[in-house]
Amino acid sequence: MGAAVVLAAVCLTGCARGTSAGGAVPPATGPPGCPTALAGAEAAVHRAQRTDAAWDGPTRGPRAVPGKSLVYVAQTMTNPGVAGTATGVREAAEAIGWSVRVLDGQGTPAGIQAAFGQALALRPSGVVIGGFDPRLTSQQVAKAHADHVPLVGWHALDTPGPGRDPALFTNITTRVGDVARISADWIITHSRGHAGVVLFTDASIPFARTKSELIKKELATCSGVRLLAEENIPVSDTSSRTPQEVSALLARFGDGWTYSVAINDVYFADAAPALRAARRKGAGPPFAIGAGDGDPSAFQRVNGGQFQTATVPEALTEQGWQIVDEFNRAFAGAPASGYVAPVHIATSANSASVTSWDPRGYRAAYRRIWGT
Repeated sequence: MGAAVVLAAVCLTGCARGTSAGGAVPPATGPPGCPTALAGAEAAVHRAQRTDAAWDGPTRGPRAVPGKSLVYVAQTMTNPGVAGTATGVREAAEAIGWSVRVLDGQGTPAGIQAAFGQALALRPSGVVIGGFDPRLTSQQVAKAHADHVPLVGWHALDTPGPGRDPALFTNITTRVGDVARISADWIITHSRGHAGVVLFTDASIPFARTKSELIKKELATCSGVRLLAEENIPVSDTSSRTPQEVSALLARFGDGWTYSVAINDVYFADAAPALRAARRKGAGPPFAIGAGDGDPSAFQRVNGGQFQTATVPEALTEQGWQIVDEFNRAFAGAPASGYVAPVHIATSANSASVTSWDPRGYRAAYRRIWGT
């Protein structure tokens, strides 16, 4: 569908400025700041906001291999995406008849290395690398390979699919480029091409670093959008550092700061107190979109108009089920599925009654594959 057709379809449902992007509508700012970029962004945002798409993932694969055990090594369980995916792994493991243990790396290299070492000492059938760069744990990865323990990553590499250096059976994530582009496109659409943006990122995580670079690249396609600042705050430090940084940004940019985008929704939970103290309205600027991971608290902020307007959620529970399915393929000697979930945007307009992005069909599909 062409951009003009999509725009017309959206406007038939009653669009004012920014309405097609969902959430609160900013004040009119005159003509679009970048008509060509805006048209493409509006079309992409319209597609990403759909909630009625059928399951497009795997429908074939090996039957359940019995008696397996997994250990999920988490970067930090304070990262809602990591925690949400771990919950999905537990649910799927129960469905297939396996055991799971989750070990928390506490967000530090030493903690992650210790957790991974403990995981291998448990002699599991497989280990999940949950949200951290496996190069931080090169010794543990080498030992896992020596012990013939398959590794499946979640947000462990920049790209989905099997990894070569280091070798992972597969890495599960949406495509970082898709998430980055749609987050920036939402800002372009919602602002009608006029925005002053602050980007929050964690440069210690390669996946996050790549995502933030791609967000900046897409924002730059609109001449009316300015990147005011890029704040590098480790995910493990958001609660201690974000409030002070937000206060400083408000003092520095004032009303010129109209939009925020972050590589993880958790930044907006920690930004809220400082914005509230500055007497900013929860449904007003800076309008915020999280480029991952769409945990329940993010949905609550979005649906309640509390300092977050949109999120690009990972289907965390679905991805937990995919992790288990990928291990089952590894144990059966089959290749990885190759499935990559499409991006989705959640706003108050399309998610008012839910607290997660949970697409239809995957549980039944995986159970049919496994024969459970």
